[in-house]
Amino acid sequence: MSEHGVLITEDRGAVRVLRMNRPAKLNALDTELTRALHDALKAAGEDDAVRAVVLTGKGRGFCAGADLSEFADLTPADQHAVIARAELTTRTQMLLQQLPKPIVSVVRGPAMGGGAGLAIGCDMMVAATDVKFGYPELKHSIVPAIVMTGLQRNLGRKLAFEVISTGRILGGAELAELGLANRVTEPDDAEAAGLEIAAGWAEVSPLAMASAKDLFYRVADLPFPEAMRTGGDVNTIMRGFRGAAG
Repeated sequence: MSEHGVLITEDRGAVRVLRMNRPAKLNALDTELTRALHDALKAAGEDDAVRAVVLTGKGRGFCAGADLSEFADLTPADQHAVIARAELTTRTQMLLQQLPKPIVSVVRGPAMGGGAGLAIGCDMMVAATDVKFGYPELKHSIVPAIVMTGLQRNLGRKLAFEVISTGRILGGAELAELGLANRVTEPDDAEAAGLEIAAGWAEVSPLAMASAKDLFYRVADLPFPEAMRTGGDVNTIMRGFRGAAG
C-alpha cells in the first residue's frame, strides 16, 4: 500500500484501488488531491501489472466535489492559476474514459459536483444505498461546466438539465433505475462488490479489454454507418489476438 497523503493506493493482485483520502472534508477535490488522482490514474494506465482500477473514497463520503475554500485564491487577479486548475480538472475527468484499463467507482455517501462527475465517469459504478448524488453548483453561483458533458451523455438532456438546474439529489436506487449505477448495495458491502467486478475484468486479456473500451467510447457518438465500419476494423484486427474467437 502506498499513501500519498490525500490519496491511498493499494494493489489487490492485478486490481489497483485508489482511495481519496480527505475524509474530514468528505474527500473534496482541492488541487493537491486532483493532481494526485490524475497522476495515479495515469500511472495505473501505464503499469502492465494493473488490469483494472477501483476508485473510492475514505470515510463516509465518496467525494463532495470541489473544495470551495480554494476558490478565494482562484480569481481573475491570478488568471494563470484559474486556467491551470481548470485544465487539471478537465484532464483528470477525461482520463477515466481514456485509460486503457477499466475503472469501477464505489460510491458511498455524498457524490456531488466534481465527485458526481468522477463517479459516473468510470466505466461502471457501484452505489451504496446511502448515496447522495447531485450537482449543487448553481446554488453556489457557479456552473458545473466540466462535469456537464458526462452527465448529459450518461443521463439524457431533460433529466440532466433538471438535476443541474434544480439541485435534485439522487439516491442509490434512483441511480440504478436511471442506468447510472450498475449495482446497489448496503454501504458496508459496496467495496466488496466493486472489487468483485474489477477482479473479473482482471481475468480478461488486457489487449482485448483495452481495445473493447477504446471502441466502446469511440463508436458512442459516431453515425451508425461509421460506427459499424470502425467496429469492422477492430474485428479484423482482433483476429490476431491470441485465443480470440470469431
